[in-house]
Amino acid sequence: MFFVRGVSLLSQLCSTPILRSVNGVLAILCSVIVYEIITLLRPNIDERKATIFAVVLALYPLHWFFTFLYYTDVASLTAVLAMYLACLKKKYHLSALLGAYAVFIRQTNIVWMLFVACTGVMDITLTHQRESVKLDNLNATGNKTGLSVPNNHIIVGSNIRRRKPNSAVDNSKSSMTSTLTYSASHSSGFLDEIKAICLTSWNMKSKLLFSFSPFIMVLVAFVAFVRWNGSVVLGAKEAHAVSPHFAQLMYFSLVSSLALAPLHFSLDQAVHLFWSFWKKRPLGFCQWIVALTASFLSVHSYSIAHAYLLADNRHYTFYLWRKVIQSHQSTKYLLVPLYVYSWFSIVRVLAKPKIWVLAYFLATAAVLVPAPLIEFRYYTIPFYFLMLHSHTVDIQSLVLIGLGYVVTNVFTMFMFLFRPFNWSHEPGKQRFIW
Repeated sequence: MFFVRGVSLLSQLCSTPILRSVNGVLAILCSVIVYEIITLLRPNIDERKATIFAVVLALYPLHWFFTFLYYTDVASLTAVLAMYLACLKKKYHLSALLGAYAVFIRQTNIVWMLFVACTGVMDITLTHQRESVKLDNLNATGNKTGLSVPNNHIIVGSNIRRRKPNSAVDNSKSSMTSTLTYSASHSSGFLDEIKAICLTSWNMKSKLLFSFSPFIMVLVAFVAFVRWNGSVVLGAKEAHAVSPHFAQLMYFSLVSSLALAPLHFSLDQAVHLFWSFWKKRPLGFCQWIVALTASFLSVHSYSIAHAYLLADNRHYTFYLWRKVIQSHQSTKYLLVPLYVYSWFSIVRVLAKPKIWVLAYFLATAAVLVPAPLIEFRYYTIPFYFLMLHSHTVDIQSLVLIGLGYVVTNVFTMFMFLFRPFNWSHEPGKQRFIW
């Protein structure tokens, strides 16, 4: 009798409305996490702007649409952002635990777990460098004035800095923002930045190993899973075989830039980009030529038309591929300058240090390049990191972006709800989705 009741209760809990409501709850939690991350990355931001920022990201069309369906996207994004928030708060063991949960939801999140671990290492090492510079400046000032800095003063100050990361106040003050500011001011070059981080990491290897050993454990478990499973993918392995799809990076750059059009396609942004390359000529022009060449090769030799993309007319990518990219044999090449502009614009609006931007690019490439299918859902997590670290977002731009999202959401929801269609070879109604 109890068994029958238990089965009945389970079937009720697993009903379609209940399962879909899970994503609704997770979407709310995701917005709270976004708000917390914003206040940590930008300690000086006011509550009103932080709230608007969180609301606008909640309206991001890919995230908004799948909030109402039982997909793993919302849960995956929430887990990854929770992992990142824990890392920013220097709760590295909790961050690794959340990372394991994120990987359990979607296996490719192992890349974002490693990315978050790298940002944690960068945060620790660059903070250590910044404090060393401050201490050297303090000693130099003391020597010039004929006063020595007492040893006990240094010890007390050092101990306070070790204790403060456990407090909520310091979590916002000693987060990535101050680290990025230090790096932008004190690194003489990209290679110097990498060298300094590597040397500091080696000198702090015991502390780093203790803090980030849980991440290593999750990575080892993931490698064991891949070896046992024979693939990263669960389910239809043949349909999601790893393929060198470098054109994905081009599509991501343009889609993400269009999603932030007031930032990337403004006259001010275009002028700043042109002027930055003009000042660095001829190096700037060489960068453009290299980027254009790499992008051209990507769309020419590493652009994949997956069978699902060509056959499934429920997805908007089906129509974008046929009506835009494949509308003419030259169209995919004519879009190359837009791809390159978008990437350069993305790099410009991202906060420093350069090594963080490199880590972000490599993580995005590691997730997107092996994926043979063009799915805008795959762009959600890298887009969120891009948005969170874009340092030129003002209230006016946020409002314009939000209005664009609302219009897009109204259109996609209308098409989903009121424009169903039928397939001749399969019963039931079909609906338009991302």
